[in-house]
Amino acid sequence: MFTAEQRGAIARAANALGCEPETLMAVTEIESGGKVFADVGGHKLPVIRWEGHYFYDLVHARRRDEAVAAGLASPKAGAVKNPASQARRYALLDRAAKLDWQAAHCSCSWGVGQVMGAHWKKLGYASIVQLVNRCKSGFSGQLELMCRYIDKFGLADELRRHDWAGFARGYNGPAYAKYGYHTKLKAAYQRYKGAASPASPASGMLRMGSKGAKVRELQQLLVRAGYPVTVDGDFGPATKQAIAEFQEGQKLAIDGVAGPETMAALATWRASPDETPGAMPARLVGEVQTATKGGGIVVLIAALQKQIADTAASLTGIDASAAQTLSGWLMAGAGVLGAGLTAYAIWGVIKSRRTYEGTS
Repeated sequence: MFTAEQRGAIARAANALGCEPETLMAVTEIESGGKVFADVGGHKLPVIRWEGHYFYDLVHARRRDEAVAAGLASPKAGAVKNPASQARRYALLDRAAKLDWQAAHCSCSWGVGQVMGAHWKKLGYASIVQLVNRCKSGFSGQLELMCRYIDKFGLADELRRHDWAGFARGYNGPAYAKYGYHTKLKAAYQRYKGAASPASPASGMLRMGSKGAKVRELQQLLVRAGYPVTVDGDFGPATKQAIAEFQEGQKLAIDGVAGPETMAALATWRASPDETPGAMPARLVGEVQTATKGGGIVVLIAALQKQIADTAASLTGIDASAAQTLSGWLMAGAGVLGAGLTAYAIWGVIKSRRTYEGTS
């Protein structure tokens, strides 16, 4: 999909980031959706996407109500829908710019990397005007914007080690796996490279994109060590930053990955060798809370409690005592509970005890 000139620009940018050209080609293709320019009124312009919740936050306060009434802003992400055509998106941008030019252009994502204009200062541009003009200057300007984002947000190391899940978590957010960004990136890389993607050196370790029980444990140990992070089981940029700071303080290799040496150093903050900090009680699991709130139309008899416990213990890996406790808590807390909701709740507990390490 790239011209020879564009491939040359990508190769130079990849060299600056320290990654393979094929890696950056894959990122550019997937993030752009294969579209480098939009034809708007006979002009080649960068592809944009409007984010109405950004405009709600950034527009001058005295114009906010007007922006909402005009269908340009909303406090809820995704509430302001993007027109299908780029011409209509630019028309929407022009309407918003009449209310607040800077806020409007900060509320768009720009170019092949779909980078938000609001990041202009962190990315080293003198103003949003400079970011927009550079992006409109051509493919190289768009590529520069994307690479600045990769660099400034600390994602170049994920690209260097072909950690597709880690990169996608940092670039595309917590829902990256739902949309398969990591698998799309890997497939595109392999197509450009003409060979299989090498295994990431971080495979099997907790890193960006990992989630679940072991991540909560890691986060709880970081909190105890004095590096405050949210204990939510999602290894995102904040957890990576905390790991890097911990590694620096411990004089370990700084890579933001919770490898064996890092985990051994964090073990100091365990109350006992077999402690599982960060474990989530059944009553706090989202599916359990939903089930006990939801009630149900299927009446459970008391005998079902043992069936729930036995099934959970024998088929799912939850130990018998934990399964019995869970089933008892569900019965006591919900009273009359639909069997389907009960199964849903048990599945939530099963998930809460698993760890997804991402794929490279």
